[in-house]
Amino acid sequence: MIESPTILVIEDDPAVRTGIVDTLEYGGYKTIEAADGHSGMKMALQSSYRLLLLDIVMPGPSGFEILAALKKSRPGQAVIMLSARGEEQDRVKGLVGGADDYVVKPFSMKELLARVDAVLRRTHERPSLSPTHNFHGAVIDLNECFIKFSDGSRAEFSEKENSLLRYLIGASGRTVTRAEILRQVWNLDPERIETRTIDMHMAHLRSKLGKRIASCIITERGKGYRFIQPEKPE
Repeated sequence: MIESPTILVIEDDPAVRTGIVDTLEYGGYKTIEAADGHSGMKMALQSSYRLLLLDIVMPGPSGFEILAALKKSRPGQAVIMLSARGEEQDRVKGLVGGADDYVVKPFSMKELLARVDAVLRRTHERPSLSPTHNFHGAVIDLNECFIKFSDGSRAEFSEKENSLLRYLIGASGRTVTRAEILRQVWNLDPERIETRTIDMHMAHLRSKLGKRIASCIITERGKGYRFIQPEKPE
């Protein structure tokens, strides 16, 4: 028998939190819950769960602060942001910060369960990838977000630079389009946004990787990017 996924709910409104928990348990999920940002931060970083439903405005650390801390310590953790706010800037901030989806309150039971099911499917299908890689004598650590060169020097990656590199390496030589990167790394709809953020992050990433490893990231003009594994010396 397959065990039901556990979902952590961080929501300060008791009525809303109870409604969400009841809905999830009705849908067959296990739940754990926190009523404010302080207990929510602790549970988000220390508890075992598959998905986090995270409110934005609450006593203690905000949902955005919890999300930032979570993405540093548990990269890849699935998160759905919950908020009564409907402004585009809040949705973009949550998604750019690493959330997998954003649901505006009030929402129906069917909508919530559909979003939860969809995010769990997507994150379950994410390919596993070794956290460390050796290229040209340098060690890339995708969990700790840095590259260490053979001379002992090192460079730190930002969260998004690290996520971008992780996705490119995980594509196993396949060309990934800019639209795919926006969807999968930035969680943004490429049809609704025009941005040069990929170019900016790619330039910063290449400069930190150094010339030899940066040359492994091939720009396919008009298509996207492809990471080719360096040839191992004989």
